[in-house]
Amino acid sequence: MLINTRDINGMRLAASDGDIGHVKDFYFDDVNWVVRYLVADTGSWLSGRLVLLSPHAFARFDEAAGVLHMSLTRSQIENSPSIETHRPVSRQYEIDYYRYYGWPAYWNGSAMWGMGGYPVMVPPPITEIGDRLQVHHRDEKHLQSAQAITGYYIQTVDGPIGNVRALMVDDRSWTVPELVIEAGHWYSGKEILLPTSKVMRIAYEESKVFVSLTKEEIKKTHEHELVGAST
Repeated sequence: MLINTRDINGMRLAASDGDIGHVKDFYFDDVNWVVRYLVADTGSWLSGRLVLLSPHAFARFDEAAGVLHMSLTRSQIENSPSIETHRPVSRQYEIDYYRYYGWPAYWNGSAMWGMGGYPVMVPPPITEIGDRLQVHHRDEKHLQSAQAITGYYIQTVDGPIGNVRALMVDDRSWTVPELVIEAGHWYSGKEILLPTSKVMRIAYEESKVFVSLTKEEIKKTHEHELVGAST
């Protein structure tokens, strides 16, 4: 099922033995288009400390109660490696993080989550962890804040069309197949979905997302989807 990150922001987070805070942001890979971490604001519990939670730890959504449950204890989360919010997430931090939890590293392997297409709950044998968690200097990280790109302008082949409002995320694989775009005056202020497969690059210095589509192609695709949904 696809979920809108806007609907998750602010959602309460619960460990197996109590509340731990709320969702503040997401870090996603802007090349492979997948959410690697949720940023949790722990509030007064850990004196406002922010912690990263991998989809490996996500147990279930309780939509009625507005809670995302974790398969971790409060103690596990409290003792996890701390992040420095003013710095990018480094590969060394990720190595320490994955070693702490004992999960298979997503950067080792050819699949979206390393050895598979989904974040797995069962850790590998402890003897494998040290071998798999290594720094590869050729690895280039592309982790970005979903909150930071909100408001970025969409630049089509023939001009701008609006700005980014949120990400659409698959709640099993945590891939990001689409961006939620507010089209503005160009398309009567409607929100439309734009495939991330059409994103050529994100220009962070310009606050723009460049896509390989024309305005007319986007409009026709959106109208075709509306017709399909109504039949």
